[in-house]
Amino acid sequence: MKLENTQHLLELMTQLRHPESGCPWDVKQDFQSLKPYLIEEAYEVIDAIERNDHDDLRSELGDLLLQVVFHAQIAKEQNLFDFEQVAAAIANKLIVRHPHVFADVEFANDAERQQAWEDAKALERQQKNPQQKPSSVLDGVTQALPALLHCEKLQDRAAQHGFDWPEIDPVFAKVNEELAEVHEAWLSGDQKHVQEEVGDLLFVVVNLARHLKVNPEIALREANQKFSRRFNYIEQQVAVSGRELVDCELEELDAFWHEAKQRLSKI
Repeated sequence: MKLENTQHLLELMTQLRHPESGCPWDVKQDFQSLKPYLIEEAYEVIDAIERNDHDDLRSELGDLLLQVVFHAQIAKEQNLFDFEQVAAAIANKLIVRHPHVFADVEFANDAERQQAWEDAKALERQQKNPQQKPSSVLDGVTQALPALLHCEKLQDRAAQHGFDWPEIDPVFAKVNEELAEVHEAWLSGDQKHVQEEVGDLLFVVVNLARHLKVNPEIALREANQKFSRRFNYIEQQVAVSGRELVDCELEELDAFWHEAKQRLSKI
């Protein structure tokens, strides 16, 4: 982005936020009210990437950038910080976290490089609160993350400090153990206990994905998309027969499902 385009964007945001001549909707927004839009725009960027739509990606990245500019403008009005400080902060982070690029540091392998990255992040957290000593190695894992991502981050942090299975076989065994406990909880009729055990099962499945070097968020998104394609196929087949889904027996729908698995796997 050319500097004049960046400056133009910042000026537009300042104008939109003007108490008298700006847009009433933009003027009344604050950090809290903008949270849903920030999350939504991030997911729309991901959607454009997954659809391999580069034109839409450019547009969605602009929408996401607008959220950064919006928050920076609100902060500027409150004398907290401005866009330039935001840019300077991330530039400094990039330099500190990449000593092998911007300084005379060499790493023997990816593990050393990853450890240096984590050490730099830990130092940043300490510098944010120099008087507050961390009470747990899990401190600093953002609580507001989606549950699946939060789970993965917690496990990664614990693993960095030695709390992890060195081999994958015990993880498979743990998945089976937790699944059996879900079944036992269901037989007990205690719904609260069922929820607890389902949570434990999901947690250990994320751990299994981590050991298999699979991103659980991406894996689940792809599974959702696969389910949608197959279910759409079922809907199409039922529509051809002039019926609704509720008019069909489960056995017939299941047959369409297996047909979808066979046909769509070839696409």
